[in-house]
Amino acid sequence: MKKIIAAVSTVLLFGSASAPIYYGAYSPVFMERAELEQSVSYRDGGREPVNPGKICYRAPYIFVNERYKGIHVINNSDPSSPVNEGFIVAPGCIDMAMKGDVLYIDNAVDLVAFDVATKRVTARIANVLPEPAAPDKSVYYGNRRESLVVVGWEKKVNR
Repeated sequence: MKKIIAAVSTVLLFGSASAPIYYGAYSPVFMERAELEQSVSYRDGGREPVNPGKICYRAPYIFVNERYKGIHVINNSDPSSPVNEGFIVAPGCIDMAMKGDVLYIDNAVDLVAFDVATKRVTARIANVLPEPAAPDKSVYYGNRRESLVVVGWEKKVNR
């Protein structure tokens, strides 16, 4: 009997230590650090906002955050007919601020300076921000490679 208890305990101890455990309604979305550092880019042509967040205005543009995805660039030269011109891809993006022509974007755990005139990243400060938290404050426990960064959260699907 002692051998059975020891065997079950060992399986439970080592099996649960290597398997990720998620508490809450959301699971983390990971990206490799190297991929994250190359992920911010500008795409011409807008896309429909799905989960819009914060808004920043710098005439004639309105910048609308798409939670965990990036920023919509809307030309508001004609307020009666705004044009969704482009999208700044920035995985893990939740917040932004603007000074002059530079849009400061959180790219998961990094802070990125994006020049809206040239549509390019001009600076990056790595690992200066905390990882994005789950919308419901879910807790994630599990082993992961150091090269993985949380860039978002997805609602779990009930099976």
